[in-house]
Amino acid sequence: MKNNKGFTLIELIMVTIILGILAAVAIPRYASTVEAAEEAAEEAVISSIKAGLETYAVEQLIDNGRRSWPTNPWDALSKKPEKYSTANEDANEDGEWTYNSSDSTITHQRNDNSRHGWSYDPGTQTGDNADVGSVGSRADL
Repeated sequence: MKNNKGFTLIELIMVTIILGILAAVAIPRYASTVEAAEEAAEEAVISSIKAGLETYAVEQLIDNGRRSWPTNPWDALSKKPEKYSTANEDANEDGEWTYNSSDSTITHQRNDNSRHGWSYDPGTQTGDNADVGSVGSRADL
């Protein structure tokens, strides 16, 4: 009596094909989930910057009677984002945040090496017309 335990070649090929199909479906979904998570994290940081700028403007109003934002948006934050850099250039490392004053842009580099920026207008800092500026929406760099 023969004892044939194990899988046939056809069974192993079918399992490999099924696993390949599952991987082909799962990988794009995972990639889009990672991208959505990075966008959400960026929006959280930008919201934090906007809140910090508004707090700064209120403090300026109390101190000198005029609402204004700082020239550098990071100056308004008591807690900077993780991997914040004082370099006056676009972000160039994974997860890095910078403010490039030459083109007035807040920049962030994602882990996939794509760079994104938000325009920053500090508004008018001094004089009778001192007022807050604006933070633009996300743009690919």
